[in-house]
Amino acid sequence: MSPRKRTDSAALPAPVSPERHAAIHGPLLSWYDRNKRDLPWRRTRDPYAIWLSEVMLQQTQVSTVIPYWERFLARFPTVKALASAPLDDVLSGWKGLGYYSRARNLHRAAQEVVERFGGKLPSTAEELLTLPGFGRYTAGAVASIAFGEEAPIVDGNVARVLSRLFEVEGLPGDRDREATLWALASALVKGQRPGDFNQALMEHGATVCRPESPLCLLCPVRDGCIAFKKGRVDELPPAKVRAAPRKLFLALAVWPHAGTLLFARRADKGLFGGLWELPAVEVEEDTSEAEATERLATTLGAPLTLEGTLDSVRRQLTHRDLTLRLLRVTGDKRPTKSAAFQDLRWCTPQEAEALGMSTAMQRALDAVLGHGVLGGDAAPAKKKTASRPARKAAGR
Repeated sequence: MSPRKRTDSAALPAPVSPERHAAIHGPLLSWYDRNKRDLPWRRTRDPYAIWLSEVMLQQTQVSTVIPYWERFLARFPTVKALASAPLDDVLSGWKGLGYYSRARNLHRAAQEVVERFGGKLPSTAEELLTLPGFGRYTAGAVASIAFGEEAPIVDGNVARVLSRLFEVEGLPGDRDREATLWALASALVKGQRPGDFNQALMEHGATVCRPESPLCLLCPVRDGCIAFKKGRVDELPPAKVRAAPRKLFLALAVWPHAGTLLFARRADKGLFGGLWELPAVEVEEDTSEAEATERLATTLGAPLTLEGTLDSVRRQLTHRDLTLRLLRVTGDKRPTKSAAFQDLRWCTPQEAEALGMSTAMQRALDAVLGHGVLGGDAAPAKKKTASRPARKAAGR
């Protein structure tokens, strides 16, 4: 595989004078040395452990990541251990972190590192960019922190710091704005301890140059901050307008048999890609239980009888308002494969614990077990619906 073409700003004129560089680079490093948080991935020089932290920290708070990072490293201590592990084990270790494409890409990248680089992460951002899941930020972070390369990074925290320091206009995602930020980051990272400098930028944005109520009086580079001088700190960067979450309704087949439930593994792409679930189909808010059951029967390729409905489980995702409708079903034909899913499996609750499953699906499973569908004294289904077989799917 040939390396990707580099798209950084190295060819652009440096937007930072030597004097301005010195006024930012040194003070930020000194501030970082005095004030950095004691995070476990800052106590290691292992490139794999640093890479793992950067992937987990995408879209996830530090306090949440720490225990996951420690457990994941204990379970998969090296790149080779991760590469040789079944994907199900990796997804299971990721359970609860969300954004599961990160785990799939991490696994694929580990396998390529073993195949192409002998199990050792390449040391340059250019080579790292050729691996699955490595975007420009992750490549720059790993190359600078783990290997000392003068590779720039721009994430939300860094973008905010640079936007205020240099009065960079434009909405997040604007092409010219992003090019300017990367050019600034490329110029500023040059010099001593590039990895620590990049972490200083991120740390400063997370703890001092915050989105709201920034602590400007504690800022080590306040004197050179254009936004501070002009009273524009609260204006920069402008808030990104987010679309309202889309409502999504899924009907789930709760199919108990001999102490097990039917589970399905989704296709790798899309929502909950590659994860296990109680078999689900998308429905509308006003879809009847009977129609939802027929859609499930079509998806599974087996006639189903609706026995009743259980709870609905609500989850708020980043871009979706999710409602999971739990339909207790049964059928004479117990499927073991379906064209709609990668795999079907009948599992006990204990066996299901080892499956890679989203938090939303885990909450649905908890609700199902709380209703005692596998035996016990829990509450029965909320209402009983006249059973009737769903139409059998044609050609399946």
